[in-house]
Amino acid sequence: MNGTSTPIRNHPTYALGYYISLAGASLILFWIGIFKFTPTEAAAIKPLIENHFLTFFVYQIADVQTVSNAIGAIEIIIAALLIFSVKFAFLRKYAAMGMIGIFLVTLSYLFTTPGIWKMVDGVPVTDFFIIKDVMFLGFGLMIYQIEK
Repeated sequence: MNGTSTPIRNHPTYALGYYISLAGASLILFWIGIFKFTPTEAAAIKPLIENHFLTFFVYQIADVQTVSNAIGAIEIIIAALLIFSVKFAFLRKYAAMGMIGIFLVTLSYLFTTPGIWKMVDGVPVTDFFIIKDVMFLGFGLMIYQIEK
């Protein structure tokens, strides 16, 4: 080092990584959000939702498909906020807050859903689709702090 270091956020690799992460998170949120409008996904998330201390009551208010549709709409809105935050930076905080909320709740399903963990050859495993949310939670926390 020659003493003239560039802050990491000004590095081109950081910007490229940020935009790739933003595009990936947007795409996955949008895609999964669309899938929530199908009966297959509505049924698949039912055990997660009905066994969680924050969401157990929603099926007393609405049917399985309506709940899934609402979650899908929220995911699509957050994907759109992420995409539009490229042009309108003030939206970034809202997208980040939505991501943090969604992914904290989703990850907590790993601890509230009976039977989600299994032992395979002595190793605890789960349906790995939820594990991706660790990375998305990290990205949400990261963009919550980005200025501008």
